Amino acid sequence: MHWLEVVLLGVIQGLTEFLPVSSSGHLVLFQGLMGMEEPELLLDICLHVGTLAAVLWVFYPQILEAAKGLFRFCAAVLKGRAAMAQVWADDQDARMALLIIIGTIPTGFIGMGFHKIADKLFASPVLAGAMLLITGALLWATRYVRAEGKLLPKVTWGNALTVGTVQGLAILPGISRSGSTICAALFLGVDREVAARYSFLLSIPAIAAALILEVADAGAAAHPPVSMLLLGGIVSALTGLAALKWLLAIVRKGSLWWFAPYCWLVGATVLVANFI
Repeated sequence: MHWLEVVLLGVIQGLTEFLPVSSSGHLVLFQGLMGMEEPELLLDICLHVGTLAAVLWVFYPQILEAAKGLFRFCAAVLKGRAAMAQVWADDQDARMALLIIIGTIPTGFIGMGFHKIADKLFASPVLAGAMLLITGALLWATRYVRAEGKLLPKVTWGNALTVGTVQGLAILPGISRSGSTICAALFLGVDREVAARYSFLLSIPAIAAALILEVADAGAAAHPPVSMLLLGGIVSALTGLAALKWLLAIVRKGSLWWFAPYCWLVGATVLVANFI
């Protein structure tokens, strides 16, 4: 694989992992349109490590506070149900940590269920095109969501399970993980900034688990030169960092629907091209 292809894949991964246009769908489409070979598994891992690093960099203060909150909840468990309920109600950092854990549960079950057939899903440009149309519809519908939503103390475990389920379904190419989870939270009445923050914090265990599965699958397979792996990871991280900060600003403005026409255009083009 040429270094220019590695850079292109890194840019695509970094942009589309966070912008609500589906990274998996775009990787499938670009590889097909440009006649590119599917990236070696270790390169794909490095691309995802780059985007994971971007999330950790932007949200590390919230991650640290959530970890401290989780320890406080564990201490409350030893004190009894009343103490647990009080921490859940009053400690926002502990509540965020618990919501992440709750949301990760359905994502994990769905991910394990789809893991065996993931290769078949990612080999279908038609599926990616159709799912991009759905992503566009979800994004467009956010135009009709109220500007004010419920803040973190009002977000329930049921909300977390719903968003986590949506995140699991985003394994389908063309369904944007960030777009679908933020949309789901907004449709549940969650505040824009809280929805975006929860979506990206929830992505951390999902991306990490996917990386672990990919590393296990990689085994002793041949891999590109280390320089190519580093190049892909760095490009993905830097592009992802810029895309993540841009998306957070867009969500705060309530302008997530801007990306809907793009998803529709790409999805429709892919479907027409495959059926002509």
